[in-house]
Amino acid sequence: MEKVISVKNMVKKFGDFVANDRLTFDVYKGEIFGFLGANGAGKTTAIRILCGLSKPTSGEMTVAGYDIYTQTEEIKKNIGYMSQKFSLYEDLTITENIKFYAGIYGLSDKEIKQKSEELINKFNLQDKKNKLISSLPLGWKQKLAFSIAIIHDPKIVFLDEPTGGVDPITRRQFWDLIYEAADKGITVFVTTHYMDEAEYCHRLSIMVDGRIEALDSPDSLVKQYNAENMDEVFLKLARK
Repeated sequence: MEKVISVKNMVKKFGDFVANDRLTFDVYKGEIFGFLGANGAGKTTAIRILCGLSKPTSGEMTVAGYDIYTQTEEIKKNIGYMSQKFSLYEDLTITENIKFYAGIYGLSDKEIKQKSEELINKFNLQDKKNKLISSLPLGWKQKLAFSIAIIHDPKIVFLDEPTGGVDPITRRQFWDLIYEAADKGITVFVTTHYMDEAEYCHRLSIMVDGRIEALDSPDSLVKQYNAENMDEVFLKLARK
């Protein structure tokens, strides 16, 4: 299996505070990797490092085959990113958002035209393509934002709580898009507070106070902690 993320002993300190305490894990091509933990566990700090936005204090890390210390610009070209709080510009139209992000990701004019048409047709937005993003329901914004985040066919896409605030049916549809991307070989690195979503992942890492306390498939974790579901596993670890 091809490693697309390799982390050995990641440490990140802010003064005397240790946000990430010797994190070690690998993520593979086409894998849906869940990165779980309570608020303040250190997830966002680790993601910022893996995206090349922050330097670790120590450790060895590569993302998409590039070194986290010396090749951050190459890393940024090979990843996509989507967050719950900000993904698309509300005061731009659907078409304008697609073209804007495709341009940032370095696609040619020909590729931008082709990809724009593909996305518009995929979501049957032909009659809405010139409407402002602000006019769309939240679920549609999130599905469109995910598709734009992988418009340049990155090796990895980072999803930071992408389905917060959307209804269960839309969340299920969103995960269909995630599976579709993984089937194409894109690695999905996702954080979520919904434990039913965690069970959709191939493997899960659960962080507690800056450390990885558990790392395995959802089924294996449920068995290992003698639990009925991932909710119970998470509570056992987060409250221990």
